[in-house]
Amino acid sequence: MSTSLPTGSTEVRQRGVLAALSGLLLGMFVSMLASTVVSTSLPVIVHDLGGDQSAYTWVVTATLLTTAISTPIWGKLADLVNRKLLIQLAIAIFVLATAAAGFSQNPGMLIGFRAVQGIGAGGLAALSQVILADIISPRERGRYMGLFGAVMAVATVGGPLLGGVITDAWGWRWNFFVALPLAVVALVILQRTLHLPRHAAAKTRIDYLGIVLLSAAVSLLLIWVSLAGHDFDWWSLPTVLMVGGAILAAVLFIVVELRSAEPLVPLTLFRNRTFTLAVVASIATGMAMFGTAVFLSQYMQSARGATPTEAGLMTIPMIGGLLVASVVVGALISRFGHWKPYLIVGGVLLTIGSFLLSTIHYDTNFVLVSLYMFLLGSGVGMTMQNLVLIVQNTSKPSEIGVASSGVTFFRSLGGTIGVSVMGAALATSIANGFTDRKDDIVAAIMSLGQQGAALGQQLQSGALPAVATLPEPVRSVIEDIYATGIAHSFLIAVPVAIVSLLAILFLPNVSLTRMTTSERREAIEADLATVSVSEGMATLTPAAEVTETLDDEDAAARDNGTNDPAADPTKDSIPR
Repeated sequence: MSTSLPTGSTEVRQRGVLAALSGLLLGMFVSMLASTVVSTSLPVIVHDLGGDQSAYTWVVTATLLTTAISTPIWGKLADLVNRKLLIQLAIAIFVLATAAAGFSQNPGMLIGFRAVQGIGAGGLAALSQVILADIISPRERGRYMGLFGAVMAVATVGGPLLGGVITDAWGWRWNFFVALPLAVVALVILQRTLHLPRHAAAKTRIDYLGIVLLSAAVSLLLIWVSLAGHDFDWWSLPTVLMVGGAILAAVLFIVVELRSAEPLVPLTLFRNRTFTLAVVASIATGMAMFGTAVFLSQYMQSARGATPTEAGLMTIPMIGGLLVASVVVGALISRFGHWKPYLIVGGVLLTIGSFLLSTIHYDTNFVLVSLYMFLLGSGVGMTMQNLVLIVQNTSKPSEIGVASSGVTFFRSLGGTIGVSVMGAALATSIANGFTDRKDDIVAAIMSLGQQGAALGQQLQSGALPAVATLPEPVRSVIEDIYATGIAHSFLIAVPVAIVSLLAILFLPNVSLTRMTTSERREAIEADLATVSVSEGMATLTPAAEVTETLDDEDAAARDNGTNDPAADPTKDSIPR
């Protein structure tokens, strides 16, 4: 079995890892930039396309939904076919769909292209974790977190700022085209630098029936959450049909997965306590993370009257907390090997941050809002990637793809449900707010004279208002309505954050291995894991440490005039 990474000194090996990571990092940067560059522009985009609050929610939900559904598919393919080709394909799908979204003429077109974009995003989310496990061991991964932190910093902080500037200067459509040149460069670099170990050829079997059933179950549930209470009553015939259909599709999906030779989501993974609890924690983390992040930008613009550029600046505390926590905690885990205390602290911060954000108003001191965002971001940074890390640490090498993508899938699914539920709650709250404050709105409009008539027609259309352009008497009322609704929707994230914390508390505290997935696979093929995968791996020495020992023995052998000890093949595999 061949490996593409250098096996000389530690310094040479690290250079090989960095070379392999360069294209992967750029690919991740492109996908993150393409996503974040439009985040602060969404209120303006939906307003210009004539969309309402439901359309705003579905612009985000469509991407998250297809991301969630496609993630386990990509993960399964990663265990069967060329991973390098798959990640290049994922980047191409993601960026081309993003560019096509720039030509949208109505909310429906935008939602459709965003759904295609999510297919590529699912591939990037799943494959990046699988490839990392191929070339970097769980214990050593923190050493490289600074690079990922830098990429995340530039994309997540620079993206919204760049998007805001582009929107204010040239229009929001240009946000969708900015990532195209970088995508071409990323594909070229990936082709030249990413050389993964070759795996034994396997017959590809795709669980198409499982894909259809999973898509039907998730889609019906999300459509019901979005439309119930608005287009029909919560308890009505459409509710019975949609919820009943979702439950039936879910049951059939489980039956199909149990019988399938190559299941989309192997249910045997749930026998692993670490995987099961990590999935529960990931669902709750995804709901809290995606839900609050999506509506924070709308809070800045609709409740505080910020421009897209200002909204990008105002959300930096949350991104800063996420980056600092992920980089620092990654380095600490790599150095000391302990991960559970940091996940527990992350769960606590996630819960506290979600609760505090549910108390904000349109005139809340921004210093307090920044502190709340920083706490939430820190909680997400401590938990999100580390949940994938501990699952990879305990999974079989042959199941790394489906195990990694399984956790990512459920996190995306949780985010999708979270955005849908919070969006539905927000839409209802805003509608009730306009009804309850009708007299105040009418009085404010009447005070504007002839200008008020046109403004009244705009507000009655149901389209998202451009709050920053509203005259002051009306603006204060609208900001208060949106702030109250968004704060109430944030409250939904609190109980699910508590569930995440409880799942983390019961996670088995398993030590992290120093072996990469490729090294573990080779050890199993050589029948060195004599007890079990987890116990056998603990007796093996990582390639980097073996080569260092061989270098020392080589020098000693030359001094003593004896043969090179590295010539003995047993010394390459037997731990010393």
